[in-house]
Amino acid sequence: MQCDTCAYYVYDEDDDEYYCSVDMDEDEYARLLESSHKTCPFWRNGDEYEVVRHQM
Repeated sequence: MQCDTCAYYVYDEDDDEYYCSVDMDEDEYARLLESSHKTCPFWRNGDEYEVVRHQM
């Protein structure tokens, strides 16, 4: 999974670490861990300028 480039991968200053901020329930999290897929279904590109570069 490419968490480093995901829009949901946020830094928490209090804990001094990154975490996934997707609002998942326990069942969704279990399915994600048990999945044989290599990509996260919640992944969203965190590059805010991707659309702008695409329009150029």
